[in-house]
Amino acid sequence: MALMFLAETVRAYRERDPAARSHLEVLLCYPGLHAVVIHGVSSFLWRHRWFTLGRFVSHIGRFLTGIEIHPGARIGRRFIIDHGMGVVIGETAEVGDDVYIYHQVTLGGTSSAHGKRHPTVGNNVIIGAGAKVLGAIEIGDNARVGANAVVVAPVPADTTVVGIPARPVERTERKPRFEAYGTPCDPCLDPLLHEVELLRAELTALENRIARLPQNFDV
Repeated sequence: MALMFLAETVRAYRERDPAARSHLEVLLCYPGLHAVVIHGVSSFLWRHRWFTLGRFVSHIGRFLTGIEIHPGARIGRRFIIDHGMGVVIGETAEVGDDVYIYHQVTLGGTSSAHGKRHPTVGNNVIIGAGAKVLGAIEIGDNARVGANAVVVAPVPADTTVVGIPARPVERTERKPRFEAYGTPCDPCLDPLLHEVELLRAELTALENRIARLPQNFDV
């Protein structure tokens, strides 16, 4: 069963990463795949209450790959970590199937209390480089999180969020599709920046109107 999961994950890398030229290259040269394999071992130990040994195996994985996945985290099938360096996935995080994340992503907690404190990520989600998803929140199926976004509130299914804090943006293509770094290919501004651009346009229009007023007039 483990070999089957490994094989389908390798195929997923080949399908979604144009830089992957062969199955052997993925097996030997992709730290994201290595991190997931090592997590499978540490998670097995953790579930069987070998907590310290599970954490030690996880620590070795972090040393080898630069990716930190707590052995208590639950990872779905065909999970892809692209580039990978600096990824952190917390103890109570849950990741669905066909999820694609980039380097410097954090699935972190906002509380030191015991219990559920990390995000739950649905199926077919993409999380862009540098994004931080914090707290016991849910990221719905087919959601997209743009690069460097900070997500502290739930994200509905089929929604793209960008910015700090992350806010929804319109998605022109409604059908689920792969979007590199979680950001649609069409122009996509942070909603706050969009409002700033509108204000700038209004200011420019007012300046033009003032410039057209007569220069000399009686008070």
